[in-house]
Amino acid sequence: MKKIPIGISSCLLGQNVRYDGGHKRDSYITGTLGEYFDFHPFCPEMGIGLGAPRPTLHLVKIDHALHCVGIKDPECDVTERLHDYAEQQQHLHAGLCGYILKKGSPSCGMERVRVYSGAQHHKDGVGIYAEALLRLNPLLPVEEEGRLGDPGLRENFIQRVYVLSRWKAMLAVGLTASGLTNFHARHKLIIMSHEDYRDLGQLLAGLTKSSLEQVAEQYILQLMITLKKPATRKNHVNVLQHIQGYLKKDLSADNKVELCEVIERYRNGYIPLIVPLTLLKHHFRKTPDPYIEDSYYMSPYPQELQLINQL
Repeated sequence: MKKIPIGISSCLLGQNVRYDGGHKRDSYITGTLGEYFDFHPFCPEMGIGLGAPRPTLHLVKIDHALHCVGIKDPECDVTERLHDYAEQQQHLHAGLCGYILKKGSPSCGMERVRVYSGAQHHKDGVGIYAEALLRLNPLLPVEEEGRLGDPGLRENFIQRVYVLSRWKAMLAVGLTASGLTNFHARHKLIIMSHEDYRDLGQLLAGLTKSSLEQVAEQYILQLMITLKKPATRKNHVNVLQHIQGYLKKDLSADNKVELCEVIERYRNGYIPLIVPLTLLKHHFRKTPDPYIEDSYYMSPYPQELQLINQL
């Protein structure tokens, strides 16, 4: 399977581009994720010609606006250069299905970056390049390498990457009304695990040939916003019970009791999501259902990533 293109801060791949001439290679990213993602490295500070090693930068608040300036030389203000770099890379960013940023960086930090105001500082800033990246690419799944250590956030990010990748693959063969409605149908259960899917369904209800492109743009934007909110255990239980309904005529009384008990154990946090999903897959192998078979919920990404084993 072709690897998915992902943007990444260069230092996380082991490139010596840090302010001290070093790197922050991440073995999970380069190892596990590298099996499935084609990484496209970016270093905005190197990109604007600062070199490595280089004087350190930090964020400061000047007249209610964030600026990225040198710690030792406050006259060295690279804010506009970082903004310009993000815009110059936009043609490359447009081809990506996700992006992993370096936490805490005054250029690349996605959240909780230190912002100085006089002698005080607060961790409430966003790196200058990261802010432009997020603003210019509202569909793009973006995450920090530090947050990928959280199983829920990691699963959420990778799930969104695969959804956007499938969306782009659909567009590549040509947008059609049937293709769009089929895309929604195959992702409906995933959407249910995050939020009520009916709003997105209603968006497609009045679909016409003339409104296709406009509706598609609204749909994918709303979908990616919806999926950004991590799925909850409660919503997963609702989806599992919904799927269970497709087996009500085929399961024996004992199998129904077992499946209900397994879903209840998941609800109470005693077992991970992989357990009820595995049991459901077992039953659907015996009695296949076309809708469930087409849905991405049971297999949203390669099982080798083992993401749902910890949910």
